[in-house]
This record gives sequence, structure tokens and C-alpha cells, in this order.
Amino acid sequence: MTNSRLAIENANVRVAAIQMVSTSDLHANLVSARKLLNQAKRESVELAVLPENFLTYGTRPLLGKSQEVEFLEIFSRMAKEIGMWIVAGSFPLRHSIEGYDRQSGDVDKPYATSVVFHPQGHVYEYYDKIHLFDVDVSDTNRRYRESDDFSRGTRSVVFESPWGRIGLAICYDLRFPELFLDFAKKGVRIILLPSAFTEATGRDHWEILLRARAIECQCFIVAPNQGGRHTEKLSTWGQSMVVDPWGNIISSLDKGEGAVVANLDLSMIKKISDRMPISSHRRMDVYSDKN
Repeated sequence: MTNSRLAIENANVRVAAIQMVSTSDLHANLVSARKLLNQAKRESVELAVLPENFLTYGTRPLLGKSQEVEFLEIFSRMAKEIGMWIVAGSFPLRHSIEGYDRQSGDVDKPYATSVVFHPQGHVYEYYDKIHLFDVDVSDTNRRYRESDDFSRGTRSVVFESPWGRIGLAICYDLRFPELFLDFAKKGVRIILLPSAFTEATGRDHWEILLRARAIECQCFIVAPNQGGRHTEKLSTWGQSMVVDPWGNIISSLDKGEGAVVANLDLSMIKKISDRMPISSHRRMDVYSDKN
């Protein structure tokens, strides 16, 4: 094993899952995000993740191209000024990102995009949400049809970082274990999951699913959520948390805005996988689809 590989396996990283209560007011949301990111930096955070829909929530999410470019520039500058990896949870992004060959979505539909900003002040990677929330849930008998407003992403995303491979997912993606097991096969050590789980689905499923995915994949999960009342008819669950590879919750927050800060001891991953090597025990020859 090379010294660099050993250093990554035994590294530590201080992360923050940023919980917000975003509204349709872009400026107010941006001010809140900046405040919470600065708070995280004061707590020596190296990697901070904003929640889903952090920039605009509660209205049809369509930004003009100039606004998209403006917000990308704002967060590029912010990452450099603060000196921290920033994952802009998700916001509506329709046009191409400079330097990336990005397929255009439907004419009137942006993607729900998570953008990774490098501390040197540039876009490092991005992910377009692949599973859209088209469901009926019990909170105020509301029907959700994300596909009315968004295009579906077309690729899963894993990127290299100073702490090893990191996987990107967004909210409803959490319900699809195939995506997370694919992350595990690719050697992902940390999964980032910006979310906006509703009050009803969050109460029953949020913690259970997060802990299950962390255990199955034997990796850390950083899961910032929206957490509060956004409009008269729209509330989110909160309970942003960081989960370790054994399924334990390292740090969490109930409701309201805040930064859930945690230290990730990445040596824990190898210790757990050495004792319980589930990746080598999988019988894909038996239960994979052979048709």
C-alpha cells in the first residue's frame, strides 16, 4: 500500500451538514447560507454541505441564465474566501456549467443540481438528481410531482477528494439502494445527501433509511435537510445528521437553521470492513438479474 493511500485511509475530516428553512426569497436564502457557512468555518469545518432547494423553495424553480451564472460565481468566490469545500446542496440549473459537457434538459425544465465548489474557487463537480419525487404523501394530502418542474439527471457521480472518493445523491435518491451499493463498489468513503424530506416522510423514514444505507455501504453519510415551516402548507422534517459506517448518528439537529458539525475518522471504514467484509460476501452470481 502506498503512503498516500495509507494517509487517506487514516485521514480525518471535519464536516458540516447545513440545515436551513428556505423560502421563495432568493436573497434571504443566500444571506442565511453565507451566515451558516461562515459559522461552519469558525468551527474549523473543511467540507460543508447545504440542503436541497437551499436557494429557492416553495415556488416554481426557474432561474434565468444570468442568475444561474451569478450564483455559480457567488459560490465560487465564497468557497475561495472561506477556504472550504462547499457543496451547494441543490438548486435549479438549466444551462451548461462552464468547463463541463452537460446535456440540456427540457426547454422549460432545469435540473435539480448539486454543485461542488473547490476551496480555490472553481466548480469541481456537479450532479443532476436522477430520481424525481413523483409521489402522494399524507402531509396535507399533498401530491408531489417533481417531474413537472425538473428534468431527470442521466449519470451517477463519484469524485476524488483529499479524503478519498465521495458520492453525490439528493433526497429521494436515498430510497434506491442500487445507487448506494454502486457507490460502495466504486470505493466511496463519504456520501453527501442534501435533502428536503417532508414532515410525513421524514418522521417515518429519514433516520431509518440513512442508517441503513450507511451500514450497507460501510461509509459515512452527511445528510443536511430542510427543517421547518416554509409556507402555510409546506413543512420539512429537519433532523439533519451525520452517520458513521456502523450506522451510529454522530451529530444531529432537530428543527431550525444550524450547522451539524462532526469529525469523520476515516480509519473506521477499514476497521469495520475488515471485521465484516460484506462487499466480498455478496453473491451477485445468485441474485443478480440474468434475464
